[in-house]
Parts: sequence; structure tokens; C-alpha cells
Amino acid sequence: MELMVNGKMLETTANISVVELLNQKNVESPDMVSVEINGRILSREKFNLTKLQEKDQVEFLYFMGGG
Repeated sequence: MELMVNGKMLETTANISVVELLNQKNVESPDMVSVEINGRILSREKFNLTKLQEKDQVEFLYFMGGG
């Protein structure tokens, strides 16, 4: 299955969940990342339940504080 992840095409297994994708991409501190799928922010409670579909566009959004 093909996904667009942070602007790059990614070939992955079918029926992958958002949590599995975060693990596959070795995202550090996944509890600090927001995930947008096809332009919509996904609530953190749905990360494990949401299965990605062919050609989904996924963005990992990192928020940084500054001083």
C-alpha cells in the first residue's frame, strides 16, 4: 500500500494503524506528535483504532516551544 507521509511516498503493509506507522517510522515521543490524515487532525485516542487507506496523506506535526 502507498501512503504520502510528510510529503514523501511510503510503501507499507495494508491495514496499518496510525500507531503502527509511528512505530515503523521510529517516531520518538509519539505521545508528543499530532497526526493529520488527509487534512484532518486525528484525536490521540483514535491512533490505535484508525487504519490507514491506500493513498492517504499523513503528516506528523511536532510542536516546539521557544523562549
